[in-house]
Amino acid sequence: MDGGSAGRAYIGSFTSAGGHGITAASVDRDTGALTVTGSTDILPDPSFLALGHGGGPGGTVLYAVGESAPGSAAAFDVSGEAPVPLGPVRPVDGDAPTHLALALGHLLTADYGSGGVTALPVRADGSLAPASSVLRHRGGGPDPDRQAGPHAHQVLADPSGRWVLGVDLGTDSVRVLALDPLTGELRAHGESALRPGTGPRHLAFHPSGRRAYVLNELTPTLTVCRWDAGAGRLEPLAETEVLPEGASGGGAERSYPSEVVVAHDGRRLWTANRGHDSISVLALDEDGGCAGAVTTVDCGGHWPRHLALDASGRWLYAANERSGNVSWFAVDERTGIPRHAGSIEVPAASCVVLA
Repeated sequence: MDGGSAGRAYIGSFTSAGGHGITAASVDRDTGALTVTGSTDILPDPSFLALGHGGGPGGTVLYAVGESAPGSAAAFDVSGEAPVPLGPVRPVDGDAPTHLALALGHLLTADYGSGGVTALPVRADGSLAPASSVLRHRGGGPDPDRQAGPHAHQVLADPSGRWVLGVDLGTDSVRVLALDPLTGELRAHGESALRPGTGPRHLAFHPSGRRAYVLNELTPTLTVCRWDAGAGRLEPLAETEVLPEGASGGGAERSYPSEVVVAHDGRRLWTANRGHDSISVLALDEDGGCAGAVTTVDCGGHWPRHLALDASGRWLYAANERSGNVSWFAVDERTGIPRHAGSIEVPAASCVVLA
């Protein structure tokens, strides 16, 4: 990546809380700084975004969920200063989608409110066709307020591209799904149970593809897992705290971890912690096992909902929902500790993705 060249960033936000919808920004790759270039609010509550390549003007298409009931998803042309709709907004046949990912020619959404995963075919121009299938989750957990039923919070493809994983906060489990690339049909393959009451939210893979890290929302912990791509099996191995002792008490002090990001070299990972309003740094050993917490730093705002690491590994970004800003941090190459370097105002920010 050439020094001095500009990149692009896209920021999702909650329009129901005063957000601008999807905000586009330029990225100075030397300083990490963001500069807003435009926005669109055509999709309500675009809480999570994903980038696709190969279709659409300019070769890049931005996808977003509309976290409403009923939920929706949309594609955007991002060849200009602000995102422009590419094809119609599509229903996901589920409620409150909170996450999305691309796999095998389809856009997948995690439908938190209705508890399932939806597949929508991606057309040659990058636009979306109507939903091809919806796989509903079943079950619940011990927390009566948050786990009365299934709540799919994340969906992603595994590194091999063979499987789709659905992380369900309501059922304390991660489901492994198979997706037929021709028909768009989703089929249940397996389910891995995590400790009851942990409320798994997001998962990230180690660069080796043999380890996965599940960040739990209802307890401030990280579950380290073994991933077998051949069998499509996720095996929990250990659970570790992501916050300093005494930092995760009840009441006003309770923390709700939101996002986990793994370094490109696999030596460490970072978690965002709402309530504690911090970013935790955890070290990983050569095999991808978690060696424990290194430190925490201030997130540069309030209620960090999402983290993103740029392609160089030099800059880490935090979308701080309740303070309405996106902060960026210079990552120390030796320790992995982020140092706050700046921020921009983005009301009700929920997600940031980097092109």
